[in-house]
Amino acid sequence: MFKKIYNWSSSWTGTIVIVLGIIFFIAQAFVIPSGSMKNTLLIGDMLFVKKFSYGIPTPRIPWLEIKVLPDFNDNGHLIEGPRPQRGDIVVFRYPKNELIHYVKRAVATGGDLVAIKDKNLLLHPKEGNEFVKANYPKESIIEVGDKLWVVNPYMKEHPGIHHDPSVVDNGLNPSELFNMMPIMVPEDETFMMGDNRDHSNDSRFWGTVHYKYIVGKPWFIYFSWDDNFEIRWDRVLRTVESLEEEIINKDFKIEHKEGIY
Repeated sequence: MFKKIYNWSSSWTGTIVIVLGIIFFIAQAFVIPSGSMKNTLLIGDMLFVKKFSYGIPTPRIPWLEIKVLPDFNDNGHLIEGPRPQRGDIVVFRYPKNELIHYVKRAVATGGDLVAIKDKNLLLHPKEGNEFVKANYPKESIIEVGDKLWVVNPYMKEHPGIHHDPSVVDNGLNPSELFNMMPIMVPEDETFMMGDNRDHSNDSRFWGTVHYKYIVGKPWFIYFSWDDNFEIRWDRVLRTVESLEEEIINKDFKIEHKEGIY
């Protein structure tokens, strides 16, 4: 039996089935195409996406994006799983064009209130005021009306999150970068933002992401090179978590391209 399995797996048919099985259910390669997540993820980072982080998405043939099976559960997943949690980096399909993959950070989940004031992200978790008091430092909490809001709840834990001081509210830059009235995130949806806050095309512009578009979360970087095709050896075979631990001690030379990407 083992010999038959070995012979089959060594054949072209077996190899294709195994590779597609891995892509469908375990991991898929993804290349960071823009700077919207720097300095956490950089342009040229090539990573594997863990496909089973939030359930198993309905399988599609890679590159062609043709569904292999129907969406039996009507939620984009063959097997339903946990939803993205606050602070997770998530790979998902762009709701306006599901053939395009985006990677952003989940900053609010179903039932949360989220707002932006003078570039600052404000979060009122659905669990309410007592949850805020118990889980966030006093210096990060403000009270508006009868609700407690957490100001920039992810910056301390995820040091790659930053602002571009050259982007100012002068009427020329998109207003969404500076202020947003409070909105409640619908159930089973997630509000996504890039860590490069002033240059990220995210939920501030096109709304929340439904669970059916969720693909997975970054697993580890298998290769990385910069714009000059020089290999970043210090990022190869590293998880995002391990890279984040080092960011606070690194002196990044931050260069921003103009625009939203």
